[in-house]
Amino acid sequence: MTLSEAEGDARMGYELRAVIADWARLESTARELPAARLAPLAQGLALLPLTDALFAADTDGSEVTALGFRGLPDGFEAMLARWSAAGPVACVEAEVFGGVGEQRAAVWEGGAVVLGPLHVDEDEPFPAEGSPVSRALRRLGVRADAGRDEFDAVGLGRRRSSEEWVDYD
Repeated sequence: MTLSEAEGDARMGYELRAVIADWARLESTARELPAARLAPLAQGLALLPLTDALFAADTDGSEVTALGFRGLPDGFEAMLARWSAAGPVACVEAEVFGGVGEQRAAVWEGGAVVLGPLHVDEDEPFPAEGSPVSRALRRLGVRADAGRDEFDAVGLGRRRSSEEWVDYD
């Protein structure tokens, strides 16, 4: 199910807070967070769910709004900048409930933000370039195919929440 399908189904909610990058790069850098769990995505990418448990275990618990993102701990932007030294790293958020939702995304590369932060709020249409998450995925090299956007091409619709990605099998 794509995010746009979830938006059209008022019975379903969707919530995602995650870092997405090349599997090998994210696997080696996420070792800084002992509670980190990775899940495979299509096209060689990995997803690191940004759960409350991850931040409670690996930070001092002080959550701030960074680049417009909700609930990221103080200093997380600097960590993403370090992780991006070897290649692009995206931080994405999507939340949909009752057909209403919003998305945020930013991509770091070479230690700096190179895309975003992008944000589409409730009741705003996605721009012609696509949703914030799809644009971030495109910056990571994701290729969409006929009838599917980048969100669907990597399989982000397979789970309904960040927590469900922790126990991915």
